[in-house]
Amino acid sequence: MSRPRVMVAMSGGVDSSVTAALLRVAGYDVIGVTMQIWPEADWEVAYDYGGCCSVGAIEDARRVAAAIGIPHYVFNLREKFQRQVIDPWIDDYVHGRTPNPCINCNRYIKFDELMAKALGLGCDYLATGHYARVGFRDGRYLLLKGHDPGKDQAYALFGITQKQLAHTLFPLGALHKTDTRRLAEGLGLPVAHKRESQEICFVVDNDYHRYLTAVRPDVRRPGAILDQKGRVVGTHQGIAFYTIGQRRGIGVTGPEPLYVTDIDPQANTITVGTLDDLLRPVLVATELNFISIPKLDRPLAVTVKIRYRAPEIPATIYPGPASDEVTVVFDSPVRAVTPGQAVVFYQGDVVVGGGVISRSLTEAVAG
Repeated sequence: MSRPRVMVAMSGGVDSSVTAALLRVAGYDVIGVTMQIWPEADWEVAYDYGGCCSVGAIEDARRVAAAIGIPHYVFNLREKFQRQVIDPWIDDYVHGRTPNPCINCNRYIKFDELMAKALGLGCDYLATGHYARVGFRDGRYLLLKGHDPGKDQAYALFGITQKQLAHTLFPLGALHKTDTRRLAEGLGLPVAHKRESQEICFVVDNDYHRYLTAVRPDVRRPGAILDQKGRVVGTHQGIAFYTIGQRRGIGVTGPEPLYVTDIDPQANTITVGTLDDLLRPVLVATELNFISIPKLDRPLAVTVKIRYRAPEIPATIYPGPASDEVTVVFDSPVRAVTPGQAVVFYQGDVVVGGGVISRSLTEAVAG
């Protein structure tokens, strides 16, 4: 009987390297692949950069593959990454939203494009170094939180489908990060002590203001800063440089600390207020995907995360108001609900599903 074949997405980091090594030790027929996703203009500039899928990262992945005795290939996905990750990321900022590019990368690049390539090459599975787990219950595959609460990455995977989960392996889901480092050392992997990659992989210096200004100079369009009564209290440099909940760098002061409470792309204004002015009882989400249930056809009590590092908040999710929307009513109002960020629904360790925050409401709605 032939060994199950698995394609491992190798970013050049510790997590994906240990993933490949563990599967190799477990007896799988392992193929390592690294995505070439950075824009060509940044390719040589990024040579010494150690982040995900850079030139240096590809070389690290090759060294790891050679060390554990598996073949390694590079897939050029620049065009798709530009179209489905970078361009929407820029467009969101232009329109006053705060995107999470990792969501689209997981959804459209890793688990659409790479999964299709894996299955097309006769692989049984695609494996990644995410700290998450796959389960099965009542005829449905489940996405479960990773055991390490500090590294759990199920939030960023809410877009995964039933078909994809059926062919997905997350070997690190039951581990803590310290375990992964220890395994990397014990396996003699050349990246055992490599630092963590940065938040936005394609912004080399992590200065997204500079990046946005370079690729879209029109984002630097000054406009009015308003207070809660609509009075002009200052001038902003462009709505793309602000996010809901931001305090530093606004350029206006008051008797209490001020935060960005609203961004209006049509009027080219931002509104500021106090911490209490950030409170919202309701949000509406679109771009939905449900995992543990086929669809939402009735109110459901869940906990929700409104950003990756946020705590889970008790809430009830309702279908609508439109057919492609879900209304999230919090048990108690929460601060800094940010359009463009993902909202993910949980029941215990199980990811029910998620979507992208479209807007927040200042008043509760009837259930």
